[in-house]
Amino acid sequence: MITQTPPMTSPNAAGPLAVLADIHGNATALAAVLADASRRGVTRLVNLGDTFYGPLDPAGTWRLLRDMTIPTVLGNQDRILLEPGWQSVPAIRAAREALRPDGLAWLARLPARTVVDPGIYLCHGTPGNDTAYLLEDVSSGSPRLRPCADILADLAAVPDDCSLVLTGHSHCQGAVTCGGIMVVNPGSVGLPAYDDDSPPHAMAAGTPQARYAVLAPAQREADTDALWTVEFAAVDYDWKSAARLAEANGRPDWARWLVTGKA
Repeated sequence: MITQTPPMTSPNAAGPLAVLADIHGNATALAAVLADASRRGVTRLVNLGDTFYGPLDPAGTWRLLRDMTIPTVLGNQDRILLEPGWQSVPAIRAAREALRPDGLAWLARLPARTVVDPGIYLCHGTPGNDTAYLLEDVSSGSPRLRPCADILADLAAVPDDCSLVLTGHSHCQGAVTCGGIMVVNPGSVGLPAYDDDSPPHAMAAGTPQARYAVLAPAQREADTDALWTVEFAAVDYDWKSAARLAEANGRPDWARWLVTGKA
């Protein structure tokens, strides 16, 4: 567990940028990622949402984040924490009670998408839909990279001066450049695998580490095509304790995903 966090600076400052997504209330994994970023000397972070929802530790996650200045967007499974129609669901009610009014107020202030300088666009899914995958086609039951034409169609609303789009939601690390725009998914900090039924598909990192990405401005004289270099990180943490917590909270499926990274 980290005891202090580095001061946050604006994402338009020089230096590397840590990209986090899909923490899902896994405070132990988040602490490990923040410690790893600190060891690397990275003080600029962004968060792509789905920060709290899950059968783990939303209160501990909020304690880690509440005093940090990190540009953050709202994820689909955090959005439902704010929607009245979901508040009778036990898991939603438990997460809301754990966050208390201050955490819920912070969540309610988050935008669905935002731009941070210089020209970095943040969204959870696609710019227009927080439940859609930007990079992956899952119609076969497992993720495959979408054609650039389809990705660019979803990026039509992105401002012209944004050359980097950061997206989460799929929990799959990946990067592609289409039409001069680099799109990066950092993977999931807190949940390495899951399955879903619309359409039926499974997402799996294959191992239980906490994942995020570190981006740095490319050296133009060395790389004339890419504006950013991307390093995908996989960080060890005590995933067995996270799995025990999921099991205790009635989610054996989460427990299995957490210790195996497989769906």
